[in-house]
Amino acid sequence: MIMQPIKPAKRPRIGLYSVGLRAYWAQFPGLRERITEYGQFIERRMSAWGDVFHYGLVDSEEEGRIAGEWMNERNVDLVFCHAATYSTSSTVLPLHQINKAPVVFLNLQPAERIHYERTTTGEWLAHCGACPVPEFANAFNRAAIPFRVVNGLLGLDYTPEISMANETTHERKEAIRAWREIGEWIRAAAVPRTLRHSRFGFLGNTYGGMLDMYSDFTMIQAQIGLHVEVLEMCDLDRLLRDVTPREAKEKLEQINEMFQISGNSPSDPIARKPSEEQLEWSCRVAAAQEKLVREYNLDALAYYYHGAPGGGYEKLQGGFIVGHSLLTARGIPCSGEGDLKTAIAMKICDILGTGGSFSEIVVVDYADETILLGHDGPFHIAIADGKPVLRGMGLYHGKQGTGVSVEAKVRTGAITTLNVTQTGDGRLKLISSEGESTNGPIMRIGNTQTPVKFRCHPDDYMSAWFAEAPTHHCALSVGHNASLFAKVGELMKVRHVAL
Repeated sequence: MIMQPIKPAKRPRIGLYSVGLRAYWAQFPGLRERITEYGQFIERRMSAWGDVFHYGLVDSEEEGRIAGEWMNERNVDLVFCHAATYSTSSTVLPLHQINKAPVVFLNLQPAERIHYERTTTGEWLAHCGACPVPEFANAFNRAAIPFRVVNGLLGLDYTPEISMANETTHERKEAIRAWREIGEWIRAAAVPRTLRHSRFGFLGNTYGGMLDMYSDFTMIQAQIGLHVEVLEMCDLDRLLRDVTPREAKEKLEQINEMFQISGNSPSDPIARKPSEEQLEWSCRVAAAQEKLVREYNLDALAYYYHGAPGGGYEKLQGGFIVGHSLLTARGIPCSGEGDLKTAIAMKICDILGTGGSFSEIVVVDYADETILLGHDGPFHIAIADGKPVLRGMGLYHGKQGTGVSVEAKVRTGAITTLNVTQTGDGRLKLISSEGESTNGPIMRIGNTQTPVKFRCHPDDYMSAWFAEAPTHHCALSVGHNASLFAKVGELMKVRHVAL
């Protein structure tokens, strides 16, 4: 079951224009129209990932300034400059001195090779997009404006009548690679846009003594743009009192559809079949948790509360895990132990559609050369291997209270971990690691666990990861996403390290 998100991620706003030299249009009839057709093709392809604002052709310094103001009015997150033919750098630079959105140059040749025997000057000019890019790069470097370049083939699935060469290149590796990179840039642009409009709840406090997880809320907003809404347990308790029997029943129906209710663990005496009382309580708390998200318009939540032994709030936090797993499945990532930085990592993964399950190192399997990653907290149901299992816990190790926990693993195949940490100078940093989720065994103790084989021996991987001084939690995503996360880091101006 794929649950509808409570708050869908925002689509990025993408600027697009093509460049050329104005003197060419009278000299080479049809060239301007041909370039315009290429730009329209690029717009259609890009529209699958974002809202595209296509200015059209920029062919002079004056037009560049007009286009820069036009992009500002449309509040674009990222601008693609299609180097369609030769153009002077004076045409392009003013646009990006006015509009400060990040820029990507597209060097997309229409044909795999020109027809050497038939080609005219006008025909060649339709294929010489690489010619101005070093000039652009030099001017931008001297103007201290960062730039990126995508090289490859345009990827048409037809050949325009005017062309003298074969332009049907959509199946060539150079087109596939280029469009994969373009798609990653656009998808990555959704992350800073969504985070700048996000409200992250912080409920309770950070687990005492976990110094790696403590963060300055102002620092988080200054570097990411999101707002942290500080919440109290009494806010949730107030909403719990308003939960109706019908709302609790609806949560039970969701639970029965999305989870498998376990029997007793064959190995661990504290992991048993959930009692009816435990399930009923988890349903009531889950309904209150959704009310909290809606009342405070939250996009994510970091939470932890110890609670006095036997107190009402201890019982309330004991019912957290199921409801927070349901919220995570609906686009509201929930990170346990008050780990705000990992909530950001989970939200990044969720915006990109790659999951993002709350994890840490559980144990190393030296026989299989895998590392088990997981936690006793929420799980991202959308990336599960089969139905997650609910187990009743006689106690939460290292914490107060009892309740229902989720036992699950991420489906087998490509995975990438994403860690958000903080350096000694107060800067956020992204760390990503690609690997494979295997079908190895897991424990039956009510925790999420996924055996992961990284690209090197577990000891070598851990040495490299620990050397980056990570926050000890991470978000577990499906797919090999290091290239995608690197683009997110660049657009957010946050350093990214790939292991």
